[in-house]
Amino acid sequence: MAASSSADVFAYLVAIFIPPLAVFLKTGCNADFLINICLTILGWIPGVIHAWWVISKHDPAKYT
Repeated sequence: MAASSSADVFAYLVAIFIPPLAVFLKTGCNADFLINICLTILGWIPGVIHAWWVISKHDPAKYT
């Protein structure tokens, strides 16, 4: 398991309270962000689970 940076720890905490914001901070305005908004509207828990998944799978090297 890879070690999380302090930015990831902050993103996980933000994801508990405002899941779309955490996804936006990690990936920007893309499909993951829109999906997370829909999931959060449908229910807070699906939004949090999706946000945590996006944070754990996000690889910044892909986006540079």
